[in-house]
Amino acid sequence: MSAILEQKCPNCGGAVEFDAKSQRLKCPYCDTEFDIAAIEQAEEFASNSTQEMNWNAQNSQWEAGEAESMSVYSCNSCGGEIVADATTGATTCPYCGNQVVVKGQFSGELKPDLVIPFKVDEKTAKEALKNHFKGKKFIPKGFIDDNRIEEVKGIYVPHWLFTCDALVEASFQAEKRTTWADSKNFYTKISKYNLYRSGSIGFDNVPVDGSTKMPDDLMESVEPFDIREAVPFNTAYLAGYLADKYDVSADMSMPRANERIQQSAFDAFRQTVGGYDVVTPVAANMNVANGIYKYALYPVWILNVKWNGQIHTFAMNGQTGKLVGNIPTEEKKARLIGGLGGLAAGALIYAIAWFVSLL
Repeated sequence: MSAILEQKCPNCGGAVEFDAKSQRLKCPYCDTEFDIAAIEQAEEFASNSTQEMNWNAQNSQWEAGEAESMSVYSCNSCGGEIVADATTGATTCPYCGNQVVVKGQFSGELKPDLVIPFKVDEKTAKEALKNHFKGKKFIPKGFIDDNRIEEVKGIYVPHWLFTCDALVEASFQAEKRTTWADSKNFYTKISKYNLYRSGSIGFDNVPVDGSTKMPDDLMESVEPFDIREAVPFNTAYLAGYLADKYDVSADMSMPRANERIQQSAFDAFRQTVGGYDVVTPVAANMNVANGIYKYALYPVWILNVKWNGQIHTFAMNGQTGKLVGNIPTEEKKARLIGGLGGLAAGALIYAIAWFVSLL
């Protein structure tokens, strides 16, 4: 059972939780639900799967004097390093909200190959956050106010983009079931089949978050980004915004890229197996050909709210406006409303019983 509790969501990589109401596993980040049996099958399938992944870099380098128009800000609280244009003054850290940020000279590593410019402006982001909190009955008093919403920060989050052709072989066990009955018994005929699929699938620009400060599950939940709107990187796009320096290398990001590609590839092959009542994946292997990776910056609006010693992060896709984040619940309010609901239900049952007794 412990292996199931530690299972990551195939969609966004977040840790899934058991939902008592639905009796299913649920991802708190992207709200996807899974049957426990399906998760167990996926784990067994992964243990019988092999993969060979080879990636080649396709990165740019800073030209002479190009990085001189930027500065780096180091947060004294969380250690985060943020890049901004040289005209940006002292600012708050977008990750922990710390007010003391020390300015220094930027010394670049790899130059981003691409950037997706912001399309959602600051005013729209703030209004969306306000609407997100409206009508939430169990938000703790004082958790959010206009002053905090004013602290929303626009930041370019570093990503590694992986492009490849996946060569896949997969085997499945399938069943067809036929049932009938006579005057005495019910019958079930089970026909079993061994299935095999092979082929290639192309993947373009599979993103992996390159920052340890931005939770991976949060970033994957705010996807998708339309890479077709990406443009070659230019420092002019940083004007008025911040940019995080990547602290997760491409090599460190490859396991997650492989995981996302493998899951998507096997899901696609699974969709080709139709017409059966039960399909169970058995084993698979995958090789990557023509694998390359690039470095890109994705636009995100971030709001951090400190509450009860914890930082609650809300993120908005700066291209599409998609908003994600977990809102804390004031348990006392929830219990009160639940108790009142129980009393109301009890009163209703009592009233019905009294009415029936009069008939």
